Amino acid sequence: MISFRTHLLTLVSVFLALAIGVVLGGGPLSEVGRSGDQEPTSATSDAGARAEAGEAFAAGAAAPLYGGRLAERQVAVLTLPGADPEVVTALGEQVALAGGTISVQQAVSESLLNPTEKSLVDTLGSQLVEQLPAGSVAAEATTYDRMGQLLGLTLASTDVAGSQTNAQTQAVLDGLVGAELLPDAPARERRAPLVLVVLGDEVDGEGGDTVLGGLLRGLAAAAVGVVVAGESADADSQLARLREGDDLAALTSVDGVDRAPGQVAAGLALIRSLTTRGGAFGASGADGALPLG
Repeated sequence: MISFRTHLLTLVSVFLALAIGVVLGGGPLSEVGRSGDQEPTSATSDAGARAEAGEAFAAGAAAPLYGGRLAERQVAVLTLPGADPEVVTALGEQVALAGGTISVQQAVSESLLNPTEKSLVDTLGSQLVEQLPAGSVAAEATTYDRMGQLLGLTLASTDVAGSQTNAQTQAVLDGLVGAELLPDAPARERRAPLVLVVLGDEVDGEGGDTVLGGLLRGLAAAAVGVVVAGESADADSQLARLREGDDLAALTSVDGVDRAPGQVAAGLALIRSLTTRGGAFGASGADGALPLG
């Protein structure tokens, strides 16, 4: 028998597809070939109304879809440079709707993702690993994979119930802040099983994709699940390129999170990540608009 939640998921998927189509049809591309003096048509107004209806439906259906499945679970939020604060807030609200708790919201400094700072990242990473018990970080990890694992140790846990912070993880955190790879270190009592990474500006410079991809892979090794949330995954975007390779194989990615349907998809992706890794969802997701499993 098909469950009520499955029906809701299907309906939200339909509304999401409609909303995306309306946005594309009523957005900048819809002006191509129009006279600059032409008044907006009733069709454009109708399209806007339908888009608003899709947004409202997704927002209203979120809590029933989640079913409280993040209850007693914590989520660490990692914001990359340029992440929209309003989007970060909206995603945090989805965690709360699902019954979860934000353990910490940690920002990343631009220098951590700047390819010209690779020497600093490599040297500091090696020094910090030497202070940890053997096996805390994979011996074969490359510069940014290693840094992702180190950062993950300060935020995340491979235990679904989470883990306490300790002197070693605090030492790593202090080292990252001292080197100005993190701007600050908000208080945290526990390391969360789930990490939500909110993308911002693309990592520029030679090797930018390698830098971001390595950091994300490293994070995935330190957590039960990692969800990468971005506003766009257009064909020429960094998120789209990472999706095409193996960088996100152990993570779940969601695009379109600047809108309610994408934010709901991110919430469902976090729930799914407790048991299942991988998948690309959202407006341009190869695996569908929403994680239906």
